Amino acid sequence: MKRVLIGAGMAALFLLAACHKNIQTTDAVQQGVMKYLATRQGLSAMDVSVVSVSFRENEADATVHFQAKGSTNPGSGIDMKYVLERHGNEWVVKGRSGTSQGANPHGEMGSNPHGSTGTPALPPGHPKIPPQQ
Repeated sequence: MKRVLIGAGMAALFLLAACHKNIQTTDAVQQGVMKYLATRQGLSAMDVSVVSVSFRENEADATVHFQAKGSTNPGSGIDMKYVLERHGNEWVVKGRSGTSQGANPHGEMGSNPHGSTGTPALPPGHPKIPPQQ
């Protein structure tokens, strides 16, 4: 009876280990990113590729490159960083790296970059511009 219990325990451990596969691969992260991006509109005209990934236990940091479909210009496109979390045997995007939830993805471009005065510094030698009334 003791051998049967030990055998059953070993079989259960083996099955558990087999179900928890290694997903620390770029392909697995790419699948998670694509699943996340499928919920976004307007990305069907973009080619998306995972450029690099670094793994930490149950999290991964990924750099994702977006480029217009058919574009071959090597300098075109944009890179974005995402943080993913392991959920079972897949990666799920938690959010963008370096931005808080709901933050403007373009940094401060949507606000006045000149502070509250609204008066930008003019280049040297530029004629003065009369204030708007």
